[in-house]
Amino acid sequence: MDEYKIKQIEEGLTKIEFPEFDKVSSDAPVFYNPHMELNRDLSILAIQVFQKQENRNIDICDLFGGSGIRGIRYKNEIEGVENVAINDISELANEYEKHNIELNNLEDIEVYQHDASMFLRMKRGEFDVIDIDPFGTPSPFLDSAGYCARRNSLLCVTATDTSALCGTYKEPCIRKYNAKPYKSEYCHENGIRILAGFVALTLAKYSKCIDIKMSHSTEHYMRLYIKVEKGSKKSDETLKNIGYISHCSKCLHRQTSKGLASAVDEICPVCGEKLVHAGPLWLGDIQDKEFIQKMIDESEHKKINTEKQALKLLNYCLQEADAPATFFDIHTVCKSLKISAPKLDLIFEEMKNRGFIAIKTHYNPLGIKTDANINDLEKILINLSNEY
Repeated sequence: MDEYKIKQIEEGLTKIEFPEFDKVSSDAPVFYNPHMELNRDLSILAIQVFQKQENRNIDICDLFGGSGIRGIRYKNEIEGVENVAINDISELANEYEKHNIELNNLEDIEVYQHDASMFLRMKRGEFDVIDIDPFGTPSPFLDSAGYCARRNSLLCVTATDTSALCGTYKEPCIRKYNAKPYKSEYCHENGIRILAGFVALTLAKYSKCIDIKMSHSTEHYMRLYIKVEKGSKKSDETLKNIGYISHCSKCLHRQTSKGLASAVDEICPVCGEKLVHAGPLWLGDIQDKEFIQKMIDESEHKKINTEKQALKLLNYCLQEADAPATFFDIHTVCKSLKISAPKLDLIFEEMKNRGFIAIKTHYNPLGIKTDANINDLEKILINLSNEY
């Protein structure tokens, strides 16, 4: 440890030290990503809500410890946490994790040096919360997470390979998540749903099913908070939420089809063009209104540096809980109509006046989640454009 120039930072109530590095990458001596502070702040809120709902002490696994910031914050800042296991295959990371535990005067945190998947296999049924936050895809570790996860536990999953999940690189998505992506204006939501679908199908092998409590796509990563329940009948029922999103690149119509092997329309019912399909993916709920509201309430009792950003995101996700899958990008629709985009507030007001759902989305500041179809939306936009 003495050979490195040391940097100290503070997040929430926790201080940690780690070797300074030029840029965030897996080549850093000990991994710490300052851009994931919001992720960690939201995780503290989510796990605290989960702990209070379960009304018991919980044990947590931080699978990729790095500097130890995540696992140490969990022990230091969440009530009702009994034991925390921090794992990292790097010996140097283990040294800093132990150092940072001492720096915060904490007990009941164990540090391990194992391959991530092997560690979960060794610890079957020992954790109430498993946090998988790797550098890249979580895909290789989800089988072991499914094997390890307890009944009524919380699985937190981060994916930073958004270019694959969003469809920029199609083959890696097929290879990692057994799903075909599509790069549409709502590709980040598609990516969340592909990730969720892959988790659901993976856990189903162990007669476990998922209940998504919150999800978001922020900057370079996607994040899921999933309640894991057990039972073959529950799992079979849950898998009815697996399906496909079909998209028309010409008229922007989109539709959903539930069922892993169900028939999907090949031709757009609006304009007759060939539809493009994304999936299999999750078509069930990806936001839980009650859980997210409790996260918002919990923020009043926690010290989080990203409070303003966190609350803005949580309130967006709260609204999205009532919305259907996908959304329309207003500028994309107006471009196809060759008209100037009306003011967003006027669009929302007019859609609601006509009885449609109209909800803003955290995925895109110009996005509208709605039950209106493309024809309904186009009529509204043309009328507004003519009026103003």
